[in-house]
This record gives sequence, C-alpha cells and structure tokens, in this order.
Amino acid sequence: MRTDKQTAKARLWAVLEERAPASGDRLPPERVLKDLVGCSRETLRAALSALEAEGEVWRHVGQGTFRGRAPLGRPVKDTLLLEATTPADLMDARRLLEPQVASAAAARRTPEDLSLLRLRVAEGRKSRDRAASERADDAFHQSIAQVARNPLLIALLRHFSSARCRAVWQREWDRTYRRIGVEEFTRVHCDHHEHVVDAIEAGDGRAAHRAMARHLEAVSIEMGVRDHKP
Repeated sequence: MRTDKQTAKARLWAVLEERAPASGDRLPPERVLKDLVGCSRETLRAALSALEAEGEVWRHVGQGTFRGRAPLGRPVKDTLLLEATTPADLMDARRLLEPQVASAAAARRTPEDLSLLRLRVAEGRKSRDRAASERADDAFHQSIAQVARNPLLIALLRHFSSARCRAVWQREWDRTYRRIGVEEFTRVHCDHHEHVVDAIEAGDGRAAHRAMARHLEAVSIEMGVRDHKP
C-alpha cells in the first residue's frame, strides 16, 4: 500500500524526535530515512520539503539534512564544527572565555543589567526539571555577555549555546543532573550564579572572573570533563 505524504510526514516527525532531537542534529541519509518511514524516496522528499517549509529541517547539497531552521549568515562548516564539538571541547572553551566576559560585565554593568541578572538567577532557582534548568542556565550565561556589550562576545556565547543544543551535550547534562539530584543541582548552580552577579554588581572584575572560573570548573568536574586539556 502506497504511503501518502501526510502519513510519511507524521512518521518522519517521529523519526526526527528519535534520531535528531536537537537543533543542528544531522538526519540519517535519504536511503535510510525512506526505510525508517516506509515510503518511496519521492514521498520522503515531499515530506522533507513540507517540514523544511515549516522550519523544522533544512538541507544543504553535499552536506545532508539538519534539524531546525537554516542558520542565517553562518557557513555550513560552522554547523559541522558544532556537530563535532564534544562536551570537553565546549567546557574548555567556556573556561577560557567566560571568566573574561564576566570581568568585562563588571566594568560595564548598569542598574538595569543587574535587575536582568538577578531575574536570571531567580528563574534558575524556580526550575523544576532538567530542560527548564538547562534553559535558565543558558539564559544566564548569555545575559552576562549582553552586559559586557561586545557584539562579538555575544555572538560567541550564542555559538556556545548552539553547541549546548547538541544531543551529546544534552546526554551528559542529563546524566549529571540525575546523578547529583534536582534540588542539589539547582541550588549549587544558582548559588554560583549569584556569586558572579554579586561581583558584577560590586564592579569587581577580578572577583567576577574568579567566581565564573570557579563555577565553570565545578561544572567541568561534575560532568567529568575537567582533564580534557593537559
């Protein structure tokens, strides 16, 4: 029996949720997808086109099909770089950059900035599951970059955020979250964030640098990626 486009689209969506759950994940090739969906290649391509029109996938000739919207103004090679980024790579980059960003934020903060950062900490404390905790944590770190008022730093932190959407990062984050426990994980991380904001509010760049470095060091240890670099 021939599979119609709507049925294929529904089955394809189920495959996406299982095989490419995060934005930027690469889908299996068409020869594999058509068997997973149970349709012809022609019907599969029609279903992919429908999802692409909805912004659920995007395709690039020679590179494959990816989950999410096509990155605007970003070369495909950057997307592939994100795909290859490991949690250890990401945490190493964050430990190198984000303490400096926090130090800059301490020198450039305004009363409105401090209100935003306090709000981000409060949102983190209210999170009750892994997904909410991840979103709150990501929003906090991106807000620090906004306070630093350097568009390149903001772009880099957004790049880090894209890497955090990768399935491999999400698996490690989930494993760490479950091992430590919901309440302890939330309390410790939000306490660290509050120490960073205290230093920024005081205009103490060195203290902000130290607080952020301690926080990211703790996260690296919790995730088991501290010894990535010699």
